Amino acid sequence: MATHTSFADNTIDRRSSHTYTVKLFGGIVGWRSSKQTIVTTSTTEAELLAVAQGARKGYFILRLLKELGVQLDEQIVHLEYDNKQTIRLITQELVTLNTRLRHVDIHNHWLRQEHLNNNLRIDYVPTNEQLVDRLTKALQNTAFQAFVDQIRLCDVEEQLKGHELPELDSTLAEYDT
Repeated sequence: MATHTSFADNTIDRRSSHTYTVKLFGGIVGWRSSKQTIVTTSTTEAELLAVAQGARKGYFILRLLKELGVQLDEQIVHLEYDNKQTIRLITQELVTLNTRLRHVDIHNHWLRQEHLNNNLRIDYVPTNEQLVDRLTKALQNTAFQAFVDQIRLCDVEEQLKGHELPELDSTLAEYDT
């Protein structure tokens, strides 16, 4: 999974937005972008909420796959994020968060707990290499083409030539007799 946060980007209520993508077996199987439910007072607070949301979605997907009988090599949520400070808050032992927002502090402690229990892995991936970041911005020609290549979109018109379906009328005529 990859998550991305835009701090206080809504100019009307100053709520931050966050986006996440879910990748399974190398392909994107889910994506969501939404506004956070509260106003945060720092980028770090907004990002911790986004990472916690992404982790919870990852746990949901792991439970769903288990119910469906899908066996994964690793039963761990792997998050990719582009903010080293937020990653450090979650992964390093001596770093503390100074916030007056109790729920943000709780999210931080929960994420640290999950990381320490090896249920959650969070890795740094630069912004320009993240799919999720490109889903939230207008892209110029070269950036758009790089994004299309990154998500493996292709024109299938050539691949479909020679595989045309028979005309519907002739197929229906076979069933009438």
